Amino acid sequence: MAGTVSRTSNVGVATGGESSQRRTSRSGYIKAKFGFRNYWYPAIFSRELTDKPVGVRLLGENILIRRVGDRAMAVADQCLHRGVRFSRKPECYTADTITCWYHGFTYSFTDGKLVEILTEPGSSLIGKLALKTYPVSEAKGIVFVFVGDREPGDLAHDVAPNFLDPDLEIDGIRDEVASNWRLGAENGFDTTHIYIHRDSVLVPGNNLALPLGLVPGDLHGISVYGENEPKGVLDHTFENYQPVFEGKIDGQTVARSKGIGNQKIVAREVSIWMPGMLKVDPFPDPSLIQFEWYVPIDGERHMYWRVLGQRVSDTAEADAFHQEFHNRWKSLALHGFNDEDIRAREGMQEFYQHDKAWAQEHLFKPDRCIVEWRKLASRHNRGIQPPANG
Repeated sequence: MAGTVSRTSNVGVATGGESSQRRTSRSGYIKAKFGFRNYWYPAIFSRELTDKPVGVRLLGENILIRRVGDRAMAVADQCLHRGVRFSRKPECYTADTITCWYHGFTYSFTDGKLVEILTEPGSSLIGKLALKTYPVSEAKGIVFVFVGDREPGDLAHDVAPNFLDPDLEIDGIRDEVASNWRLGAENGFDTTHIYIHRDSVLVPGNNLALPLGLVPGDLHGISVYGENEPKGVLDHTFENYQPVFEGKIDGQTVARSKGIGNQKIVAREVSIWMPGMLKVDPFPDPSLIQFEWYVPIDGERHMYWRVLGQRVSDTAEADAFHQEFHNRWKSLALHGFNDEDIRAREGMQEFYQHDKAWAQEHLFKPDRCIVEWRKLASRHNRGIQPPANG
């Protein structure tokens, strides 16, 4: 495991509204409605990208991505003339330029410079204006874009440990969710949110042992990696939690887990890494690892990435994994299980859309992992993305 470990022994959890001291310890997180700057973020799958530009919105910034030769490149998706987005009607007359459909301003993808104006040949503006360009990296079939104002670091610093392992084959999906990205991150890292999955088709469909909830056994079950890269919080769920298989009211059982007995054990460890990537190991099967991203689109929406990884030794095993992903795991797990997570996040959005909500929530003991994530993200981020203008 990368980074220097510290074991949590004094995790603060509010039981009747948080103190000002606790709120201050995560003030950076509360301000990060549009996410954190100076990180690599997944933008689109490589399979989605051709020489036809694709517009995406990351952290409130409109970005245009295109494959130029064998490289993916990205520029700001906004003409400098009158501000329209190129992606509304992409026009590409050469292999490395984008032409604005409104007045013919043409820019290079390589350096963003204005190279021609089709409606005013020889204009004095040519060569003097330039679009913002974005660093791009491709790995594991995903196009990553660096959003920020400093030189990008190694991609490995901004993804969960093991994601870039050469023998790990990846496949996945992405969806837009109508909630802030922080609600996605906390939903994924929340141990006791498994209550909403008690009727998931994945439990009987893959013979899983899945309790109604998980109660921490002590204060030392969370490891914080805050010194080296990547930075994150790891929750030792299998080692440190007492499973709850029955829910009772006045001594009467009203809810019972369907996953009890000799079923498969999953989610032995759950971790979250800056700037907002979850790792559940293993899940949704002992042979798989699930990774998730919660990429801010703007302050009210995020892109929910769900990818599964399996270790393979050759092309045949890789092909078999992709086939099983599309024939089984995509519907049974990523939709049959995780679609409930989408419902939960969108259900929280009305409450958390205002900053005052962070002081009004009432956390309980199993929320220690979320508190540690908020503290780490507040202390160790590389910058807070300002709200977008439009």
